[in-house]
Amino acid sequence: MRGKLLPLAGLYLVQGLPYGLQSGLLPVLLRARGLSLTRVGLAKVLYAPWLFKLLWAPLVDTRGSPRAWLTLSTAALGLVCGLLAALPPAEAGQAGLPVTVAGLLLLLNLGAAVQDVALDTLAVQLLEPAELGPGNTVQVVAYKLGAVLAGGGLLALVPTLSWPLLFLLLAATYWLAAALAWGAPVLQQQPAPQPSEPSPHTLHLLQDLLAVPGTLWTAGFVLTYKLGEQGAGSLFPLLLLDHGISSPELGLWNGVGAVACSIAGSSLGGALLARHWQPLPLLRSVLRFRLGGMACQTALLFHLDTPGARLGPSTVLRGAALLSLCLQHFLGGLVTTATFTLMMRCSQLASGALKATHYSLLATLELLGKLLLGTLAGALADGLGLHLCFSLLLALSAMPIVYLGLAPSTLA
Repeated sequence: MRGKLLPLAGLYLVQGLPYGLQSGLLPVLLRARGLSLTRVGLAKVLYAPWLFKLLWAPLVDTRGSPRAWLTLSTAALGLVCGLLAALPPAEAGQAGLPVTVAGLLLLLNLGAAVQDVALDTLAVQLLEPAELGPGNTVQVVAYKLGAVLAGGGLLALVPTLSWPLLFLLLAATYWLAAALAWGAPVLQQQPAPQPSEPSPHTLHLLQDLLAVPGTLWTAGFVLTYKLGEQGAGSLFPLLLLDHGISSPELGLWNGVGAVACSIAGSSLGGALLARHWQPLPLLRSVLRFRLGGMACQTALLFHLDTPGARLGPSTVLRGAALLSLCLQHFLGGLVTTATFTLMMRCSQLASGALKATHYSLLATLELLGKLLLGTLAGALADGLGLHLCFSLLLALSAMPIVYLGLAPSTLA
């Protein structure tokens, strides 16, 4: 099994780099330059290509090999990073991102989304049912490690290293990953798509995908399980920045520290699944803990919003705020690993020609749910006020606990 997991770990690590760059680095830099919460949140429209993975997932299923798609998309990501190295991150006096840089970041997401479909196709084909827990742990942990290296790590290095050098390092990383994707022996053994199974028309394809047992329930769950968590996770670090925590310190805690806790949570989830815990009972327990953690974080935020509340150095309040940040990432990592295992289990119930497209459907809905509140959270906070906004996010975090009671027996 190790021969399968090591190449997957390296490839999922580089897949997390664009997410970390745009979720860990850009929001802090834009907020530090005075942009409103709404404008910072709207920068996440650059993730749009991830919502259209179903357009090319059938091509990966039926045209060429997933290994070829994976190699070409990873090499293209290196080329985009090389172009970004030649451009300045911002022009003098400009409040937002330059149009050219934003366009290249959009291309970076497009390449990463194609890479994601090809890599998930290989993972679904490669992993046996007994390997789903460890496999999804590797997927989530490696992805988050890549995100923290490009997010918090990059934020910490920006004062030391120049923008061109940082993106040249990213380009070299992608080209090494492309060589791994093409040369890894275990990836060369994957079966080619069956030419006897024609590609269905779009309507028939959607009907076939939804007919897979458990798909409708799983789609509803992955669309909603992160709504409250993602909204709070997008706002809380920026509000800590507003209350006096510096950008480098926030980059350390929200980038390196929080993602380290997330990786620890994902690893614990994988260990529990490997010890014969089933995803659904695990989710029932962890989602209750997550709701309690969010309630404490909301109460802390309400206190910070009162006159005279300060996040001074070495204060109990400051420690509680940073601990709350890390705790939510730990529980979020545990929830994510169990959910991705559930998604892959559902996709393995599909026929061979539909596995990649089915998993891409679930992964697209999962991302849509996260982006929805991550993008709109700033506008909700500006429009409703912090108290009403976080009360709404807390209610959204309770919804998945109720929804688990409707889970079909095919996923038990």
